[in-house]
Amino acid sequence: MTIDVAYKECRAIARREAKNFYYAFLALPKEKSNAMCAVYAFMRRADDISDDESLSHKARRAMLEEWLDEWHQVALGADSDNPVFLALRHTCEHFGITGDLLNQLVEGTAMDLSRPVATPDAPDTYAEFKDLYRYCYLVASVVGLVCIRIFGYEDPVAEFLAEQTGIAFQLTNILRDVKEDAERGRIYLPLEDLAVCNVSVKELQQLSSGAAMQARHRRLLKLTADRAEQYYASARKLLPLIDSESRPSLMVLVAIYHRLLKRIVATDYDVFTERASVPTYEKVGLLLFGITKTFLVRLPFGGVSAKA
Repeated sequence: MTIDVAYKECRAIARREAKNFYYAFLALPKEKSNAMCAVYAFMRRADDISDDESLSHKARRAMLEEWLDEWHQVALGADSDNPVFLALRHTCEHFGITGDLLNQLVEGTAMDLSRPVATPDAPDTYAEFKDLYRYCYLVASVVGLVCIRIFGYEDPVAEFLAEQTGIAFQLTNILRDVKEDAERGRIYLPLEDLAVCNVSVKELQQLSSGAAMQARHRRLLKLTADRAEQYYASARKLLPLIDSESRPSLMVLVAIYHRLLKRIVATDYDVFTERASVPTYEKVGLLLFGITKTFLVRLPFGGVSAKA
């Protein structure tokens, strides 16, 4: 299998599955866009194994370990007919992505498998925000640390800002998915926040079943939205630190996620009636803007033009 075919397979996976990320990938030069698709395809497979509820936690962990062992062998140079592994190995070699970061990516997807099986009667919870932060770091911040190696940067401050940007994205996801997660027995809003707002886990589950929201429920969700907004400030600081040709892609990605948060706020935090999303036409508009900026940075005067 040629590397071009391997990347083509990864791009097909990203196009099919990456509802928000793929729009940002398209604003990158082809080499970097291919690399992002390879990383996404790797993450997607890890997620799919971890989320396969037809299997027990033990079976999923075993499958994930076997899959990761295979990847480690390919990373060391073993032959493989797995297009994702072949494309990812090429990406890692070209952009200096370390095995440790990829192992952390998988650790993040498997984090729920190391906790007791969640059920509506015994939900999986996080006591404090610092506990939730660790989860967000593994499932989102590490992704950011991988991405900026593809984007390109020189100032080491970019790594801290990428970590914080990942937190912003994941807190936005948590808000969007409160209803679905509660139905699966997973409460990602910290218990300390629930206590401050006088909201019980049972109430969150009842809201997911159609109970009417009250002011204290909205205050609870606002706590997470306000935290996310603070972390989005790091995303704005990160933009000028990455390579100019990659900046439009990150701009598109941040804009999509930030608009998702704003849509949640605009509904007065009613994430139970309808799942919040950014309409496709808005994503396409942001993509076209990003592609235009990508074109401009390649012109002789583009280094200045693309710094918005």
